[in-house]
Amino acid sequence: MISLFRNFFQSKIGLPIFIGFLVIVALAFAASDISGSATFGGLSGDDKIAAVGGETISANEANGAVNNALTRERQQNPTITMPQFVADGSFDAEISVLIDRYALGTFARKYGLRAGDNLVNSEILKIPAFRSLTGEFDPDTYQAALRRQGITDAILRKDIADGLLAQQILRPVLGAPRLPKAAAKHYASLALERRRGQIALVSSIAYAPEGDPSDKVLSAFYEQNRANFILPERRTLRFARFGAENVSGDLTPNEAQIAARFERDADTYAAQERRAFTSFVVPTEDAAKAITARIRAGTSLEAAAAQAGFNVSRGQLRDREQTGSATSAAIAEALFAADRGSLITPARSSLGWYVARVDEIERTPARTLAQVRGEIAEQLKAEMLAAELEELSSKIEGLVDTGTSLLDVAEQFGLTVDVTPGLLANGQVFGAPGQTVTPAIRPVIETAFQMEEGNPQLAEIVPGAQFLVFDVSDITTSAAPPLGEVRDAAISAWRIAEGSKKAKKVAEAALKAIRSGTPVAKALSDAGNTGGQLEQIDLTRAELLANANQRLPSSLVLMFSMAQGSAKLLENQNDLGWFIVNLDEIVVDDVADDNPLLAQTQQQIARALSGEYAEQLSAAVREEVGVERNEEAIEALKRQLSGES
Repeated sequence: MISLFRNFFQSKIGLPIFIGFLVIVALAFAASDISGSATFGGLSGDDKIAAVGGETISANEANGAVNNALTRERQQNPTITMPQFVADGSFDAEISVLIDRYALGTFARKYGLRAGDNLVNSEILKIPAFRSLTGEFDPDTYQAALRRQGITDAILRKDIADGLLAQQILRPVLGAPRLPKAAAKHYASLALERRRGQIALVSSIAYAPEGDPSDKVLSAFYEQNRANFILPERRTLRFARFGAENVSGDLTPNEAQIAARFERDADTYAAQERRAFTSFVVPTEDAAKAITARIRAGTSLEAAAAQAGFNVSRGQLRDREQTGSATSAAIAEALFAADRGSLITPARSSLGWYVARVDEIERTPARTLAQVRGEIAEQLKAEMLAAELEELSSKIEGLVDTGTSLLDVAEQFGLTVDVTPGLLANGQVFGAPGQTVTPAIRPVIETAFQMEEGNPQLAEIVPGAQFLVFDVSDITTSAAPPLGEVRDAAISAWRIAEGSKKAKKVAEAALKAIRSGTPVAKALSDAGNTGGQLEQIDLTRAELLANANQRLPSSLVLMFSMAQGSAKLLENQNDLGWFIVNLDEIVVDDVADDNPLLAQTQQQIARALSGEYAEQLSAAVREEVGVERNEEAIEALKRQLSGES
């Protein structure tokens, strides 16, 4: 039940309710409809993969939804491939969510629910991706974002409207249902139950053949397991850095420039005074004068404020103008006329009457041109260097924009071109675990994995100081390599797979004996298991789940889902062997009515109930509007995305 709840709210229907309207954009992008009539392994892009009510879902739309879902997944796992994405069930989940979205929208409109244009417009205006640098909605930015995602304004608006309609339908269903106490006791007791038994591992390695397979056998094995050998996409980058060292010419300012800058910034070099003060604000002048009198009589400002129920504010050093802006001109005059440690006469601001004490005075004497000449010269030199760099970067950018190659740009400006090894999307060097890309190009890795070969781009690494012109010189797409390149790994995998087959037979023989009453250790020995692991288990569920960040062994998870007195077989991951899980005893204690765990369980299960109710409603909606899945088309698209013929 909890897994259903989790899956539901990871979907594009549940997410808008709990994360907000921003996720509706992800829903929209995931449902993108790339225009055209592409074919997918014999499947036309215009072919329908499902019919929902009076609407059809095309293969193009499903293809776009899955591809955009993969893009979102790569934000968490940059190296995941489409075949891996399909293999872990995400393809099927995206298709189901796409169908549910259509069904909920059709159902809502059937019964008069509406998401009008004004409401959709307001949601579009809230999306940060559609705003300009000023923070305002920008039509050009909006259209550019749509083009990048390959969707139209109409598709985005429909998806947002469907999301709003889904929220209208599902919100009442998710209205905090309460689990009955009797049911809560049952679930609460699960956390306290203790399970005793044994877990044995029959290792595949112990039964793996030592010799090599024939070429025919190895080739057949590799073809059947090609997906296990898929290598992630990697890219080779070429890059050239440029900065201050590439600027030629004299950047030394002359005396006239220095004098002009001194005159321009005369206020900066004039005598300055800054003051810090502690204060609080009271609503009336009489109250301010009365508190001031108590402070001058010997009470500290902080104590007087606390007695009167006011909070004290301690300010930072400010000049007269800054102080006036923060308070008022009258208060600034009073503060800058008082001595350090003295209290000012209460003065008024827009907030009320200030009671204030001068805490610190910083006086900076005026400086002459001779005193600040070196400082001004360095400022002017830095500005001249920045201007030269900007001009140089503009020239290089102009060449890049007109199609000049990276090597030609580097030759023209005397830049050194470096080449990276093959890189993964997360910045790691392919084939060298733990080795990452040089820090100089780390900021451009994400961009590089969206570029085409041979099209250089310019990037500013350190604002105003360090630039990078780079391109992608080689792209190796994600695919299984030829057998010859991974022959040793394929042979090792074949040996493990063959050992797993023999280990399974041994485990099945032992399991049969265990179910007949033979002790686990003897059953394993009689079955011929050698060097196997046998572990006695005596755990409560609470102990099992004590470390929320630790991944639980699959064998323990199975033990805590079995019936007492049962024994089961479980395959270890990667063909490494077979677990025999034998559960001898389950001990369950009663949960008292006043046990805090009971209320906690009711609260936690209530959230899961919301997911259950939402799933039941979605199923009822699909039944009412009518959903017809084209399984043949869905499988064709699935095979195409998996790289199968």
